[in-house]
Amino acid sequence: MLGEYPIQGRRASEISASVEQGVAKGALSPGEQLPPVRGLAAELGVDPNTVAAAYRTLRDRGVIETAGRRGSRIRARPASAPRETIRVDVPSGVRDVSRGNPDTALLPDLAPALAAAAAAYGTHPPLYGDPPLDAELESVARAAFRAEGVPDGGLAVTSGALDAIERVLGAHLRPGDAVAVEDPGWGSLLDLIPALGLCTVPVAVDDDGPLPGDVERAVARGARALVVTCRAQNPTGASLSRERAAELRTLLAAHPQLLLIEDDHGHGIVSLPLHALAGSVEHWALVRSTAKAYGPDLRLAVLTGDRTTVDRVQGRQRLGPGWVSHLLQRAVVHLWRTGAVNPAFVAGRYGERRDALLDALRERGVRAHGRSGMNVWLPVPDETVAVARLLQSGWAVAPGARFRISSPPGVRVTVSPLTPDDIGTLADALAASARPGTGVRYG
Repeated sequence: MLGEYPIQGRRASEISASVEQGVAKGALSPGEQLPPVRGLAAELGVDPNTVAAAYRTLRDRGVIETAGRRGSRIRARPASAPRETIRVDVPSGVRDVSRGNPDTALLPDLAPALAAAAAAYGTHPPLYGDPPLDAELESVARAAFRAEGVPDGGLAVTSGALDAIERVLGAHLRPGDAVAVEDPGWGSLLDLIPALGLCTVPVAVDDDGPLPGDVERAVARGARALVVTCRAQNPTGASLSRERAAELRTLLAAHPQLLLIEDDHGHGIVSLPLHALAGSVEHWALVRSTAKAYGPDLRLAVLTGDRTTVDRVQGRQRLGPGWVSHLLQRAVVHLWRTGAVNPAFVAGRYGERRDALLDALRERGVRAHGRSGMNVWLPVPDETVAVARLLQSGWAVAPGARFRISSPPGVRVTVSPLTPDDIGTLADALAASARPGTGVRYG
């Protein structure tokens, strides 16, 4: 239970604040179990409904997690301690391949696009009450989705992929619901879900995407939503293959009530085709962000999905930010119209570096993974030891704990800053930290 820490308060807000203070001070440890509702109510002399309300607040804030009859516990990673904080300090002279950033040399010059957007603004500045979606952006986005086989649906613009995913989850789920997620997977998403008061159910992935058997088991465990990365999966580089997509569509068709969210953040940096699952269930969304191809500071993502989902997202958006800046929308239209990014060229540059590193590791008897995108995932026997050894060898990598729930340990290497001369030296250092002969299953 709680050892010596006394939870205090007479009102729900006071009780929840007391628990949060205990977590912040370190007096309540991750994984520590909270008293049963009735037990704490008796100790504090309050109605059990008051304690239950406090626990609901803590769950909604991502401080605790509940498991039915098994009670409530302090989250292993409170919302105030995101996975991004799991990183190594990079000493002077050490090469940093941990950040997950694109190669700035492959990003387009935004000046012409912003100037074009500013010129359009000068002749027709958007005002309150105008449509939230730029008409030309809608036209271009719809044509692109249609050409890739994505079903026609509603369309919205959000401030990046994570904003879109949060809004879709909020449109359909309630605190306590379970979400099936890739393991290993995107650390920010793994933080977001419990911060919303939702529960994560891990789904293992291989180079072709989520394993159908694990998805089926997640649904059997009560998952109400599934989040899938279409291409350039972070951190493994997995890309949904045609065959795997067909398997998953058949599986999803048997569970039409499941909410499906697809993250196509790799659009523009991957040459592999999109094999979308959209339309396999009643409620679905596909999110396409601009961050990797055009720069992380261009905070814009296009979301398409069934009409109900998109209507709910836009309705809630109106009550918050209202809309995403039309200046940004028009800048993105200009980038798309002018072909400011050549996806084949960009994918080729990342592919050359990624494949060179994978080949070098294979020559050293080490199996790593990176089918697409800008990252390579390397299974290791011990992350702490591997990260420390690599630092001593002059390389800073991302610890796998940032991306894992229950999958085996590993480290992520971002190939963006690598040159041909780096490959051999880095492969030597990675091979010294890895266990050869690992399989293709990550989780």
